[in-house]
Amino acid sequence: MMENERVKLLLGTSNPGKIIEVRAALQALPVEILAPADIGLTERPYETGNTFEENARGKARYYFEASRGIATLADDSGIIVEALQSELGIHTRRWGAGSDASDQHWISFFLDRMKREENKAAHFVCVLCFIDSDGNEHLCQGSCDGSITESLEATFLPGLPISACFKPDGYDKVYAALSMEEKNRISHRGRALEKWKEYLSHSAHS
Repeated sequence: MMENERVKLLLGTSNPGKIIEVRAALQALPVEILAPADIGLTERPYETGNTFEENARGKARYYFEASRGIATLADDSGIIVEALQSELGIHTRRWGAGSDASDQHWISFFLDRMKREENKAAHFVCVLCFIDSDGNEHLCQGSCDGSITESLEATFLPGLPISACFKPDGYDKVYAALSMEEKNRISHRGRALEKWKEYLSHSAHS
């Protein structure tokens, strides 16, 4: 369907940084990409799941129903830091300084906490949930291994503070210092989006 006609796609997130990145990653697709605010949705779903998959499904279903059936793409993502065991993960943005903290306050708390740890290894995880206009669900997952730097090494997009102190393996720059194209090629979210685009392509030819 997406090869022959332009359709609406709702991004089920209020995170401005995610919206910027996803729009850039999907710019070649013949879709009209909408943010919740574009259609007057201001309330956010509660994250009640115990896994990335459950939270991604919950967000996608919430926005799909709130939009009265617009095809929806939502994600749940987070960072897993070896030294902090299960402290972050699905709780990443609610951890530490909390979800109401500013990006700067949150990341300052995080970096201060990491000063106590010698092991800086970490990996990002992203699970995407797509709900098409018929209500069918499809999940895609991506991940990226790397390490936490001692301090912020770039300016980050709003809503994505860890991108300025997460250096992917094999790179000498943190996420936020990479070009948008490069980050979308190797990041957890970019890899999940690539799998989603492959799913769309297969679906269009089936």
